[in-house]
Amino acid sequence: MSVYASSEPPTVLNNLESSAKDSCGLQVLGSDLTFTQEVTGKYLSFYWQQAENYGLSADQVIGKSLNETFAPVDIAAYLQRVQRIIASMTPERCRCLFKHQQKLWSFELVISPIPSANKATVILVMGRQLEAQSTSITINSHPVSYAPNTIAPVESKKLLIHIARNIRRTLDLNTIWQQTVDSLGEALGVSHCIVCAYTEKSQLVKVVAECRQIAVRSMVGNEILIADDAGFSQALETLEPVIVDQIDNPSFQQSLLVVATYYQGKPNGLISLRQCIRLPLPSQNSSYQKTSPPRQWTTDEVELVREIAEQVGTAIAHATLYKELEEARLQAEEASRLKSEFLANTSHEIRTPLNGMLGFLKLILEGMADDPQEQEEFIKEAYGSAIHLLHILNDILDIAKIEAGKMELELGRVKLDELLSHVENFTKPQAEQKNLSFLIQKPDTADEIIVYGNYKRLLQVMLNLVSNALKFTDEGGITISADVVRKKIIFQNQALPGIVKIRVVDTGIGVSLDKQEKLFQTFSQVDGSLTRPYGGTGLGLTISQKLVEAMGGEVYFFSMGEGLGSTVMFTVPLYQEPVMSSAPVDNSYEQ
Repeated sequence: MSVYASSEPPTVLNNLESSAKDSCGLQVLGSDLTFTQEVTGKYLSFYWQQAENYGLSADQVIGKSLNETFAPVDIAAYLQRVQRIIASMTPERCRCLFKHQQKLWSFELVISPIPSANKATVILVMGRQLEAQSTSITINSHPVSYAPNTIAPVESKKLLIHIARNIRRTLDLNTIWQQTVDSLGEALGVSHCIVCAYTEKSQLVKVVAECRQIAVRSMVGNEILIADDAGFSQALETLEPVIVDQIDNPSFQQSLLVVATYYQGKPNGLISLRQCIRLPLPSQNSSYQKTSPPRQWTTDEVELVREIAEQVGTAIAHATLYKELEEARLQAEEASRLKSEFLANTSHEIRTPLNGMLGFLKLILEGMADDPQEQEEFIKEAYGSAIHLLHILNDILDIAKIEAGKMELELGRVKLDELLSHVENFTKPQAEQKNLSFLIQKPDTADEIIVYGNYKRLLQVMLNLVSNALKFTDEGGITISADVVRKKIIFQNQALPGIVKIRVVDTGIGVSLDKQEKLFQTFSQVDGSLTRPYGGTGLGLTISQKLVEAMGGEVYFFSMGEGLGSTVMFTVPLYQEPVMSSAPVDNSYEQ
């Protein structure tokens, strides 16, 4: 006598119910377990061939939620799979543990969406009960009977081919990892299966995918110290499966099968399968006491896991290589795009002063100047354009030398006052033309501040930074400040007494937080649309950074966002310690 019923099902369910009630309906359906559910898990109909043997009737199931009756052990994972099937409208095959009262059964299921008006809110589940030897685990502090799956040699071969075929169809690492744990976890019916990513010589592995057959806390994202986890070190060293039986405390026991995934003899991951039981306390019924491991791994199972690990290791290596190649391709394309944009901008920047020179010289040659004074003005304008063109060409030559590693600097004593005075003489008139304030704040010292660097290149850096500030500031002003920090450092095998921090602060257009990382990229500008109104090649900050680093310093950029101004700070080693009123002191040496 079969058990099947339905609570006012729709037409599709009526047809299904009629088929099941028919004398040959079971042969048509070809399943031991058949039921329909709403997407929430509420049963609409139910049939199980063995139901009466366990005192279970359809009336006890239909209309009930999963928390109230016959249900998967891990309800959350089951419902998550149902949601995925409903969303994709694609059936899935899986293995699942079901529980009722103090019993567990393992089924191989096919879960299919039932479409209605191009969508689905109901699923059809058809299952085959898996027979195996029963053991005991604990759910909600109660021991229950459970039959773990075992793999026959023929099934093992089919499973290996199935998993290998699936992982070879993709080069996505996340898909490979998840398919591996899903296939192994469901096929072997283990309590928990995880896969960990591993890089050579790393002390940690990271859990990247898992399959949970019972309700245990998720481990995805956890990092595990290899030396602290049983079997991990041995599996990575030998590349052979390792079986570990553990009793973590008097009431809990687990059996682990750990194997490393590898490619060309080098490990790149770990697969860990765990079968666990909770042992009753000594005061409880002694018939539940266990002295043998919760899982006896068969030779076929160990060999299956070994072969799958080898296949997965190869797939991981290929997917990793593909990812690296894809990233390299994207970087190359971005570099090519930036260089093309740079060449377009630079050609415009070169033509502008060149056209200015040619235009004024042509006016002079054609006698268009009304008097000697106007002719002198034309010559000055042509000269100014020539100087501007020279600066652009110098920038291009400098970045070429830096990229080729041929930038050589001769370092020596540089007077900070002289450097700042030169910067002021050159840039203050430009600030005044734009009605901007211009202020230089020097450290309070009784003698000269001498830094260790190259005067010409330090001047170039300062002029680059101040010119940028002037270019992008229309209101407010520019402030240049310097501070001495007495902190002993080692540079080029010399012990130096400290550093000088030089800041260029403006009240200009600022830079949004998400674009600031582009500032120091070669051939890159924060916003290509700024090229026309503001001009420039986008090389100034990059060149400044490289020059400062070559002189033992660092460059930093700060901006709170668009319209909030900018601050560029760089450091340069101090050649000798000046006499100061006060300064922070750090007696440690910094390499």
